Amino acid sequence: MTDRVVPEPERRRRRPTKRGIVLTAELIVDTALRLIGQHGADALTVRRLGAALGADPSAVYRYFHSTDDLLLAVADELIGRAQHAWQPTGDWRADLRAIGLRIHAAYQAHPQAALLAAHRTTGRTHEAAAVEAILGVLRTAGFPDLEAVRVYHAFVDQSLGFAALDAAALALPAPAAAADRQVWQASYARLDAATHPHIAATADLLTTDMRRSGYPYALDLLLDAAEARLRAVGGKREG
Repeated sequence: MTDRVVPEPERRRRRPTKRGIVLTAELIVDTALRLIGQHGADALTVRRLGAALGADPSAVYRYFHSTDDLLLAVADELIGRAQHAWQPTGDWRADLRAIGLRIHAAYQAHPQAALLAAHRTTGRTHEAAAVEAILGVLRTAGFPDLEAVRVYHAFVDQSLGFAALDAAALALPAPAAAADRQVWQASYARLDAATHPHIAATADLLTTDMRRSGYPYALDLLLDAAEARLRAVGGKREG
């Protein structure tokens, strides 16, 4: 896609596509998400989108300047899905934990899109709402502004980092994913205690634990550290 777009007043397509569908930005983003899930990064072409929408590919330009513009919209949609129906409870730790798990789950539901979008900064509606919500939780809890920003930064980077890491594992072809899981049982569990005493001592635990995401535990560790920081500055446990 090239860097051009139809002016805002002219964007909405008045006539249905060949399939009787009226195009909207939301429909294009939903279709892009579906195609990315099926084809990965190769899905983001106007030709493939046009075919899936039953529309002339150039119609996409009415809504998005370029493929990168569309990708940012996809990234923002994932953020929006993570926030959907979330409401603060007043317990800052429980609220942050819920947000983190929602972010992780939203990206795991679309692993191919997560690989493309987890590292992007959109500056769009859903992302701005998420930044506002997280900072609001932290500042209401009593974190001074500098601490609130630093905890926000660590929290978001941890959430998105794990989302991308776990998405990459989910996006592996099934034989490769099965082979990776088997390594812990086939290789690590058989290492000699004489040369690898710590691995041998924990082999059964490793085999079990490494099959699931480390994110929930890592999130709790981060929240423990954040709570310690809050106590150090004299903040309150709950908002």
